[in-house]
Amino acid sequence: MLLAFVITLSVLGNSHAEVQMDPAAPSQLAPIASGPFSVSLDSLKQNRYPDWFTKGKLGIWAHWGPQSVPMEGDWYARNLYIQGSGQYQDHLAKYGHPSLKGYKDIIPLWKAEKWDPARLMAKYKKAGAHYFVSMGAHHDNFDLWNSTYHRWNATKMGPKRDVVGTWQKEAKKLGLHFGVSEHLGASFNWFQVSRGSDKTGPNAGVSYDGNDPAYADLYHQANLPGDTGWYTTDPRWHAEWYRRVKDLVDQYHPDLLYSDGGIPFGAVGEQLVAHLYNSSIALHHGKQEAVYTCKQASEGRWAQDVERGVLSSIQKYPWQTDTSIGDWFYNKHWKYRGADWVIHTLVDVVSKNGNLLINVVQRPDGSIDPEADQVLDDMAAWMTVNGESIFDTQPWVVYGEGPQRPKGGAFKEDFGFTAKDVRYTQKGDHTVYATLMGAPDTREITLTSLSKGTGDAAEIRDVKLLGSNEKVGWTVGPEGLHVTLPAGNLSPIAVVLKVTGKNLRAFKPIEVPAAAPAAVVSEGAGGTYSLGADLAATHGDGINTEVRGGQTNLGFWDHAEDFASWSVNFTTPGVYEISTSIASPSPSSQFVVTVGNQKVKGTAPTTGDWAKFEDLVVGSVRVTQTGKTEVSVKPADPATWHAINMRGLKFRRTGG
Repeated sequence: MLLAFVITLSVLGNSHAEVQMDPAAPSQLAPIASGPFSVSLDSLKQNRYPDWFTKGKLGIWAHWGPQSVPMEGDWYARNLYIQGSGQYQDHLAKYGHPSLKGYKDIIPLWKAEKWDPARLMAKYKKAGAHYFVSMGAHHDNFDLWNSTYHRWNATKMGPKRDVVGTWQKEAKKLGLHFGVSEHLGASFNWFQVSRGSDKTGPNAGVSYDGNDPAYADLYHQANLPGDTGWYTTDPRWHAEWYRRVKDLVDQYHPDLLYSDGGIPFGAVGEQLVAHLYNSSIALHHGKQEAVYTCKQASEGRWAQDVERGVLSSIQKYPWQTDTSIGDWFYNKHWKYRGADWVIHTLVDVVSKNGNLLINVVQRPDGSIDPEADQVLDDMAAWMTVNGESIFDTQPWVVYGEGPQRPKGGAFKEDFGFTAKDVRYTQKGDHTVYATLMGAPDTREITLTSLSKGTGDAAEIRDVKLLGSNEKVGWTVGPEGLHVTLPAGNLSPIAVVLKVTGKNLRAFKPIEVPAAAPAAVVSEGAGGTYSLGADLAATHGDGINTEVRGGQTNLGFWDHAEDFASWSVNFTTPGVYEISTSIASPSPSSQFVVTVGNQKVKGTAPTTGDWAKFEDLVVGSVRVTQTGKTEVSVKPADPATWHAINMRGLKFRRTGG
């Protein structure tokens, strides 16, 4: 296969090479299965979400592989090559310097000698899982299946077992749907640190083992100047990714395929997704049973995934949260989250039309710790009583009520829910479930969303407490459904009330805001106002906050109609300079900052990486009146908008 390379050299001051390469063309890749889906985003809108996914709600994930061996957590294969990191220090002490002993030497140590997939799968099903997801390959470029095209795989090295195939066999035995996750898309640039060297000390300048040509198929070839994004621009890797992930799909026909990022590599990724869908239709006699999920707003093409976070409101299309009871890979320093945290996350997500994919951390040998076992047992006990409020349900007219109203976004998942926070689901038009996120400290409960107004067509006929045969006292009126809970023991995790009646969707509760109102920003030192991303009110289904480089930014800004706003309490009139910090690997996008009735347009820099931020002075405005003023930032032109990451805005008074 010949792929075109276009190289241009620019010498301006310091010599550097700016390299552009044509992306891999779909016509150069192996053809897809025949069917209704073709290589275009418009074609992918034919996607239909299968019942097993929309009804199943809960999946369990095995985020497990050679990186578990050191028991030092996620991204070990990369961080062992970053001098000064904790994982570098651990590797140096245990295995030696990465110029001689690198990740290639960790892989043979992964034996999985205590792995009992049948036992684990039985526990996962009992805990409520309706689907199971095996890792296919992480960023470490190691395939966990019988890979046709890559020698670094689990059947030939490490445990010398087909990990994906074994998990699939056990899942199918118990009637669970089966998925695989691929993290390969980001591997090419993620692993480039293996080609570096120490900057200081006795081994300064000594190349790490990633520079050894004998291991180029594990550590990759060197990337080209300027290629630093999450996804490489190198078409060689686009083609390699496509070939290997297609091999994974063709061998195992997964019900779910997960990508760790947005859909990779433009048309190349679209071609792979079309192949997944068409293959599923052919395998299931004309019915699509496969789900694709990635970290990108879907518009119905796939299920959007949010890592370690939630979305802020009921979504039109099914989506998924992925998170873990601990670190992603086994980390001996981390404590596990309890079943209460898992259930609360699940209930919140399901109330908004989402699913939860939860990682159960495995030790290097394949076993799980007693604490993880206990989490699963506690989940199973709660599900036995309350599972009907989760599975085969739909969102109600509002997702919930109470003080905790998460703004939504990745890497924000610890909300401190209490029994004052209520989430709703429904079955048909005759049953609504109200879940209290904990055991209330009073037996008298009022659900304000179930208030009865004059002329309401809704009718409540009965209220029960799941898991109890005792009578529940209740009345309904303008203030809501008032419930007197029975005197028996209540679940310390979550209490579920089952409300039955007629036309229950006809209730017209006050809509719960998608998020808490934006905090009012006041003047700081030196006449500055810091409009942090975490203080913004976000508007739209995509835009949310995340943490990169230890700071919060506005991200997932794929839709041009999405925007952010703040309320600023100006105390001193004057001229204010507006600045921000932005990261974007895409071509420059323009945005508009609106301050009252004044507008200032800015152009985002192209930084080449979602985590590489550049400071930018947007312009200036004159504030003539003191008091609260609304400030917003929106895309300037929807037709040319490309997503950016923005760390809020800063206003600095520069004149009177």
